[in-house]
Amino acid sequence: MGNRSMQRRRKLDPWVLAFACVLPTLVTLVYFVWAASWPSGVQQVVFSIAKVVQFSLPVVWTAVAWRERLGWPRWSTRGTGLGIAFGLAVAAALWLLYWGLQGQPLLEQALQPIREKIREMGVDSPVGFIALGVFYSLFHSLLEEYYWRWFVFSGMRQYVNLSWAIVISSLAFAAHHVVVLWAYFAHSPGMTIFLALCVAMGGGVWAWLYSRSESIFPAWISHLLVDAAIFSLGFHLAGPLFSG
Repeated sequence: MGNRSMQRRRKLDPWVLAFACVLPTLVTLVYFVWAASWPSGVQQVVFSIAKVVQFSLPVVWTAVAWRERLGWPRWSTRGTGLGIAFGLAVAAALWLLYWGLQGQPLLEQALQPIREKIREMGVDSPVGFIALGVFYSLFHSLLEEYYWRWFVFSGMRQYVNLSWAIVISSLAFAAHHVVVLWAYFAHSPGMTIFLALCVAMGGGVWAWLYSRSESIFPAWISHLLVDAAIFSLGFHLAGPLFSG
């Protein structure tokens, strides 16, 4: 899944690229908004199906349209140190922001919807939550890097220069996070926008790392560190659920 292999393959059709940009937002809208009042089990089934559809898009398009097979991405140490440093810096910033908001109405009003979502996901026990966190940090982050950087970002590089590809793909990457953030911070549009812009900046750094290293691994390592920090925060927030 290197950049050079991307450049050798046929161009990604513009309509497929556009669909790939909006599909994750549609998936998130289905789960966080349209299916929010459905039974928890039904929500999980809908979410799982939608995620399979999303992450299958690059595989199906590569196999059907290009008649090629996806290979295992090559390992590259180039940019790995930068990826780790960025991931740790973001993790530290998240914890600093969290502690700075302790006792503030901005955070207190977000606690109820966050804990309700944890209950709906059926992970209101320490073991269940940790298992989910490990899955998202290790595997879901890898799938997102494969989807957003290898498929979407590299597809855009076939049409626009590096800077524009980074900007457009990163804004698309942040779009579905807006839906998630709004579910928790509807009382503070400013915080929703701020955090969404932070996500876009993170996506931009990971796209740049991918372009620099010609491998998704440096961005993935960085991404998993950030996701691990987010779930560690979630574990702290979910404390009352575990003791209840």
